[in-house]
Amino acid sequence: MRTPVIAGNWKMYKTVNEALEYFTSFREKGEAEGVETVLCAPFVALPALVEAAKGSRIGIGAQNMHWEEEGAFTGEVGPSMLNAVGVPYVVIGHSERRTYFAETDEAVNKKTQSAISHDLVPIVCVGETLEEKEADRTQEVVREQVVKALAGLSSDEVTQVVLAYEPVWAIGSGKSATAEDAEEVIRFVRKTVADQYDQQVANDIRILYGGSVKPGNIDSFLEQPDIDGALVGGASLDADSFARLVEAAAKRGGEG
Repeated sequence: MRTPVIAGNWKMYKTVNEALEYFTSFREKGEAEGVETVLCAPFVALPALVEAAKGSRIGIGAQNMHWEEEGAFTGEVGPSMLNAVGVPYVVIGHSERRTYFAETDEAVNKKTQSAISHDLVPIVCVGETLEEKEADRTQEVVREQVVKALAGLSSDEVTQVVLAYEPVWAIGSGKSATAEDAEEVIRFVRKTVADQYDQQVANDIRILYGGSVKPGNIDSFLEQPDIDGALVGGASLDADSFARLVEAAAKRGGEG
């Protein structure tokens, strides 16, 4: 049984004080057994959140990192810096990084390999644009992104990765794929992993859905056999809303 993951991606929202106020409210209602709960916050809030989360079931994640240990990369944050802060998770290859900051599949692969080598859990995002979807290229695009993201990793290393299928057209749009459509693509992602490695690796890796996930539709996604949780944007900015998502996943995890 794969432990479900509910990860919130705050994007460029919340000052340090706002993050701590959120955490205090969220911790009262958002801690649950049977689910991995992750809050991915802006870099400046990470140290305070890691300290606040000590002794809780809530993990803290970064939203990006550079693949190099250190160097002349102005404005970047390296994996050892995340280690030093005590952050266990990092989002890699989010579509906003790919779209607005020209992040390539090759960069995603370097970051994924670097995260694994620094004992970080990479939450690696893949997904097609609206144009690619309308051209019936979803499987082609997603397969290429998955294969390139995981290139060079061993079977054991791949099972440490969390994949997140986020159709670009559904992020922040209020639109979401139907649960059945999301399941179809995520099942295809799992088959892609099996083709590259083996069925056991595919069975073990956790794959999330992301894209306008909210309390009103989370159950429909979690009911799908291949969907292991959600990477949540807008709905993670409100502590009550995000707690309801965690509660739903904990219930599903407990049923397993």
